[in-house]
Amino acid sequence: MKFAATLFVTTILAAAPAWAQTTTSPTTSSPAPATTAPAPATSPHKLATRTAAVPPGQTMEVLVDKRIADLHKQLHITSAESSQWDQFAQVMRDNAKEVDQSYKDRADKLDTMSAVDNMQSFAQIEQLRAQQMQKLVPAFQTLYASLSDEQKQDADALFRNQAAKSQAHRQAAAAKSATTK
Repeated sequence: MKFAATLFVTTILAAAPAWAQTTTSPTTSSPAPATTAPAPATSPHKLATRTAAVPPGQTMEVLVDKRIADLHKQLHITSAESSQWDQFAQVMRDNAKEVDQSYKDRADKLDTMSAVDNMQSFAQIEQLRAQQMQKLVPAFQTLYASLSDEQKQDADALFRNQAAKSQAHRQAAAAKSATTK
């Protein structure tokens, strides 16, 4: 159970921007690639959004709400599990809202940041994301414990597949980067 929770949390927050973009049929679609280098002539807010690997004009809140709906459907959440589900989904929403605000705050300051300030700002966001993972684990553990064996198997497979897709994406990006050097 701890492995599944850890895998899920890692997937949702470490790869949340790409993962949140998957459609209701994750086996037939792949997440949008993360953008690490913003396009030139980009406004500071778009720059920060792209740094977060969220498509321009999107927010983590919107993407997470889509992902919550997908997960609810894919895991076949029952009315008996709704209390645990609601708690879990609320933590996801709260985390997304915090991340959006952090990136907005960062974007608002980018024009005046030194390189050191920039690094520190990004480190603070990553620290926030780690703290959010710690909040999400117990909510997911409670939900996972309430699932039927079949739902647990579905969840395990779903999260393994997503982790494998994320890993393949990272490897492809690394290979592409190595060939362009």
